[in-house]
Amino acid sequence: MSIPAGQQAAAALLARLTGDDTPVETHISAVFIGPDRVLKLKKAVALGFLDFTALADREHFCRREYALNAAAAPGLYRGVHRLARGADGALALDADGPAEEWVLEMAPLQAPDFLDAIAGRGALDAALQDALADTVAALHAGLPPVAGWDSPGRLGAVLEGNVEAALAAGLPAPRIGAWAAAARGWLARLAPALAARAAAGAVRRCHGDLHLGNLVLWKGRPVPFDALEFDEVLATIDTGYDLAFLLADLDRRVGRAAANRVLNRYVARTGDAGLVAGLPLWLSLRDVIRAHCVHRVGQDGLPFLAAAEAALRPPPPRLVAVGGLQGTGKSHAARLWAPAMGAAPGALVLRSDEIRKRLHGVAPECRLPPEAYGAAASAAVRAALEAMAGQALRAGHSVIADATFLETEMRAGIAAVAASAGVPFQGLWLEAPLPLLRARVAARRGDASDAGLAVLEQSARRDPGPLDWRRMDASQPMPNEI
Repeated sequence: MSIPAGQQAAAALLARLTGDDTPVETHISAVFIGPDRVLKLKKAVALGFLDFTALADREHFCRREYALNAAAAPGLYRGVHRLARGADGALALDADGPAEEWVLEMAPLQAPDFLDAIAGRGALDAALQDALADTVAALHAGLPPVAGWDSPGRLGAVLEGNVEAALAAGLPAPRIGAWAAAARGWLARLAPALAARAAAGAVRRCHGDLHLGNLVLWKGRPVPFDALEFDEVLATIDTGYDLAFLLADLDRRVGRAAANRVLNRYVARTGDAGLVAGLPLWLSLRDVIRAHCVHRVGQDGLPFLAAAEAALRPPPPRLVAVGGLQGTGKSHAARLWAPAMGAAPGALVLRSDEIRKRLHGVAPECRLPPEAYGAAASAAVRAALEAMAGQALRAGHSVIADATFLETEMRAGIAAVAASAGVPFQGLWLEAPLPLLRARVAARRGDASDAGLAVLEQSARRDPGPLDWRRMDASQPMPNEI
């Protein structure tokens, strides 16, 4: 163990209490894992970006870690303990003597339940991806906004700090120089949008280290843990930047489709379509951080650097609208096409059914009463869809709009959004035989659409008017890209 000499007695006690004499170690902590408890010791080290050498600071950061994480996963974090001498002079947990060390107690976790392990065995499926996005959306919703934060300025400081770290790690200086110049250009262009997001409440004291290794299945659902506790400034960020670490990790470990699905589910739950403006720079920064971290320890950071460079060269945005009767597979097609379309991690999919659920304050799978489908409610859904699409397109991010688009006015409206944003537009009309659509609608389970067979029959009798969109046979497999 690389435990500082002054903490050897504490480490020996924790090993006896847990039966673990080979703790899991990082450069800042040692985690002793027992059958019914986990005890985490913060190492008395100073590493430039943190200083745990003082006992009082180790107590503070144990308590801070508990405070930051306990609410997200009740029962996972159990409390903070003092190590002190008892009447017999032996070091013990919560003895009456003066504190000699502080430790954090957690419940034991099973290694296969960590989300990086789940991803590694190919089991981070669509349902778990949706649950993951819901978890992050709920986490961010529960955090209070931070007022008066200079979001562009702080991000600039992060950028410059990572340029220095990348060079110190030995990454190629010409490439780092070119990346830094491009990133600074992005930051200058994004500064007004980042400042506006901060003023609107998007900056919060976030998790700060939100990758798959810091998420675990706990009581059947994914929960975050091990939030960054030692630097309040570093963890006070735009919620979109917090999400970007997870998206970058998903893209690498699982694939672009998983990152795209989590992005779209997060936006479906939060309505925050504006976060896509920052994604090129945020994703690039996250990849540069990975690049210099792994390069410093002798691994190859160049693939991460290549990803960081690519993120700053997104293709131009476009708008695709997918319409047709219920059961034609519009949402399936949108999810299929989105990952390969536009800037990383793919197009923003704006589904009218999900927007309707969010406007009524429920999860996508919750059913709504008939009055939620009245004319006024449907007009609000259309307005929200067009507003979110326009916001994302003007920010440079591609969009797929997913709705029936049975009305001529709605088709004209979504085309006008593209024209207003100055981006190419493509309308796709999916169609299939009515018996097949009936079978598909009847087989739906856990879907955002509340439309049943009666709604399908009613829609099928409607005349959609003149159609100048490209017709596609939805009874056949869709092409992988459009």
